[in-house]
Amino acid sequence: MNVDRIVHIFAGTVIMASLALGHWVSPWWFLLTLFVGVNLFQSGLTNWCLLSRILAKAGVPTQGSCGL
Repeated sequence: MNVDRIVHIFAGTVIMASLALGHWVSPWWFLLTLFVGVNLFQSGLTNWCLLSRILAKAGVPTQGSCGL
């Protein structure tokens, strides 16, 4: 599995978890959804993602990854 797939899976998981927490625990969790959305938007504009850099340094294959 390459960096891009892991980043997409991680972002999707965080969004779904924050939506569930926002619904059942506290509406303040929706700010996490906003944070992930802003980071995805920024990554699309700049082609730079902190998580992809961290994963690349950890040895995850980067072949075909954007932003690296």
